[in-house]
Amino acid sequence: MQENIPVFAVIGHPNEGKSSVVSTLAEDDSVRISPTPGETRQCRAYPVMIDGEEIIRFIDTPGFQEPRQTLEWMRAYSGPVLQMAADFIESHAHDPDFTDERELLSPLADGAGIVYVADGSRPMRYVDAMEMEILRLTTLPRMAVINAKEKNRPEFADAWIIECRKHFNTIVIFDAHQATYGDRIELLESLKTIDPDQRPALTRVIAAFEKDWQQRLTDTAEIIVDLVQTAAGHTVDKAASSKAQASVVMAPLKERFQAEIHEMEKSAHKKIRRRFKHNIFSDELPPHPILNDDLFSKKTWRVLGMKNWHLAAAGGAGGAAVGAKIDLATAGQSLGLFTAIGGVIGAGAAALGIKPAAKATIKGLPLGHMKIQVGPIQNDQLLYVLLDRCLIHFRQVIQRAHSRRDPSVQVEELSTANRAGLSAGMETSAREMFSQFIRAARRRDTLDIEVFKPAVTDIVSGMLRQLSTSSASV
Repeated sequence: MQENIPVFAVIGHPNEGKSSVVSTLAEDDSVRISPTPGETRQCRAYPVMIDGEEIIRFIDTPGFQEPRQTLEWMRAYSGPVLQMAADFIESHAHDPDFTDERELLSPLADGAGIVYVADGSRPMRYVDAMEMEILRLTTLPRMAVINAKEKNRPEFADAWIIECRKHFNTIVIFDAHQATYGDRIELLESLKTIDPDQRPALTRVIAAFEKDWQQRLTDTAEIIVDLVQTAAGHTVDKAASSKAQASVVMAPLKERFQAEIHEMEKSAHKKIRRRFKHNIFSDELPPHPILNDDLFSKKTWRVLGMKNWHLAAAGGAGGAAVGAKIDLATAGQSLGLFTAIGGVIGAGAAALGIKPAAKATIKGLPLGHMKIQVGPIQNDQLLYVLLDRCLIHFRQVIQRAHSRRDPSVQVEELSTANRAGLSAGMETSAREMFSQFIRAARRRDTLDIEVFKPAVTDIVSGMLRQLSTSSASV
């Protein structure tokens, strides 16, 4: 066992949720979890790494198979108590009936602490009491975790607690599938009480977890602000040799622009998941209407509380809200007007005060050297929609325990009172700062971006902290 690194073996009867507890505590979604009892046959260590350094280790173990015979042997044992687990392993080295017991006791022979997991949704049996007594006889620091496999307090929790008090230093109720960051910290705080010798090391572990969490929030804010900056200044263009070709070019160019914005958003969401150690979480966005609906659709904007004129703009988001421009590349001229060749312009452009280019003007220009450009986004509100969707995705990510294996995240719908989107609570000064940053990003003004970006990142960091605090109590 590596010096100064707390190590805990997670032990219990088969199919009680041991692997789920390990997965959530270690934030490791690679832990094998199966509803089939006895799937775990060998111990496997899951180190928790922060900044490349291991700070704590959890060991997933097989379930008890022969607790009655094991307990009888231990009660008859007369050797040094701290040598008991090692002597049991040696004395049963060639007995296939005790393969699982030898394996699960091996980390205890090395001095690991004990986290005993019990399923509080079922009645306690006599065999459970035998398992607890085996662990008590080792005299190692030990904690009982009553795994809540249901949303509410487990039905048989009280009976489990009474029995666990006879065998363990402390007891906690823990829902491995719904546990938040705050729940994990609370469980680690409970571990501090089971062994005074481990308290300093676990205090350092908790401090490292909290520092790392704050860094994750800062990193996530930077991911979101980078997305807004890149999306705000994004453009796509293509040459057209005639007015007829310009009409044909515009629609696919608009689709390409929207697809590229979607890819930027998808990439940002993936980075957020990875920053919170969700590696096998489905790349497909969870079934939340604001996340799955098209970014440029009226429905998305309406759910986020857009005003009527914003909804009108959303109708032409690919053209009017995004902006389409005709440049004369060889002449070095620009019409300086946003248009929607091929009928894209309409109510959205009118609402935004965008004027179509006059047909007569276009007709008289050397169209053989025309460049059609879509972007940058002209409606700030579309960038706020991107921000809101990132905040919603972040909230879903931090509410998802690493032991969850279902592909979707079930979260509550936005209430009627909260239909203005998560960014609607920005103070006026913060919103103005954010809007100034958007305008600088749209112009690709490097100097102004450098001026506004740190403050905007701090604003988003504050929003993330507020969301993470409220989510911790869910």
